[in-house]
Amino acid sequence: MLQVSYTDLIEISAEHEGDQDIQVGDLVKTGPNLYPHYTVIAIHGEKVWLRDVQTLMDGLTNLSRCKRINGPV
Repeated sequence: MLQVSYTDLIEISAEHEGDQDIQVGDLVKTGPNLYPHYTVIAIHGEKVWLRDVQTLMDGLTNLSRCKRINGPV
């Protein structure tokens, strides 16, 4: 099942100057809150395949929405 956010659905730009050094395996968040956390599974161009670390559900989003979580969680 593909998780789609409202910003993707109605094409609102939620871009920010996030960390552009995101790599496969990094722990990231996609919004202003610390949770939920996602593991980066794959990156293709500007799209990122993410896996929620709690529910193990997968989803796709834009790379620009991802912010790497630094340090211990």
